[in-house]
Amino acid sequence: MNAFEPALCTVTFRKLPADEIVALAAKARLAAIEWAGDAHVPPGDASTARTVGYLCERAGLKTSYGSYIAPPTDDLSALAPALATAVALGASNLRIWPGTRQRDSRVYSPEERRTVANVIRDMAAEAARHGVTVSLEYHPQTLTDETGSALSLIEAVAHPNVYLYWQPRPGLPLDEALVEIARIGEHISHLHVFAWDGDRNRLPLASAADYWRAVLAAIPSSRWTGRRFAMLEFVAGDDPGAFLADAATLRKILEAEFPPGASAIAGGD
Repeated sequence: MNAFEPALCTVTFRKLPADEIVALAAKARLAAIEWAGDAHVPPGDASTARTVGYLCERAGLKTSYGSYIAPPTDDLSALAPALATAVALGASNLRIWPGTRQRDSRVYSPEERRTVANVIRDMAAEAARHGVTVSLEYHPQTLTDETGSALSLIEAVAHPNVYLYWQPRPGLPLDEALVEIARIGEHISHLHVFAWDGDRNRLPLASAADYWRAVLAAIPSSRWTGRRFAMLEFVAGDDPGAFLADAATLRKILEAEFPPGASAIAGGD
C-alpha cells in the first residue's frame, strides 16, 4: 500500500501570509503544503509562486497547487496560467474541479459529461508535458459529488495522468466512506482530512481519529506512484493552535498505519 504523509491545505489559513504558514507547517513536522490558488498563490503570478516555492524548499516541504480551474467552464487557455504557476511553485500535482462548480452531478446530460471528460483529458495531456499530475477535487456539487459519478468520470477521461482526491462529505457515516474508497481507491492520489459533523461544525481531529484510522487502513493500493499526502483542511476556528493539535493527531494516526520503512514509495515527488 502507498503510504500517506501529513500535509496542509492553505485554505485553512486564508488570512495568514505564506511565510507564517510555512513556519507553522515546519513546526507541525509536516511533509508538504497544498497552496490555494484563490488566496496565497494566484494563477499567473509566477513571482509569488517562485518565492513561496523557495520558502517551502528551504523548509523541506513538498508542494501541490490547489487551483480552481473547473472544466468545461474553464478550457485549456484558462489552464495555462494555473499550470505555469504550479511549475513555478515547484508543485508536481495540480488540483482541478470537475464540472461547473455548484452544480450537482445528477443534472448533467450524457453529452455534457462527455464534454467535461474530453476537456479534462486535454488538460491532463498538457500537464503531463510539464511533468505535473492532475487530481480531481472530490466535493459536493461537482461531478465527483458521489462515487458512481466520480468513477464514471475517471473512466470516461481514461487518461493515466488523471487521479482523484478523496474526502468525506460532512457527516458521512464510516460504513459509507469505506464503500466509497473501496470503489475508487485505485485512483486516489491524495486526501483532504478534517473532522466535521453533518452541520459542518468543525471538531478536533482527535474526535474523528478512529474514523480516519479505519479509512486509511481500508484504502487499497493505488495506481498513483508518487508520494501521497493526507492534507489537513479547515481546522476549528482557523486557529493555529487547533491546527498544531490536529497535526499531532494526524502524525500519530499515520505513523501507526504506515510505520517508517514499512512501505516503499515508488516514483517521484
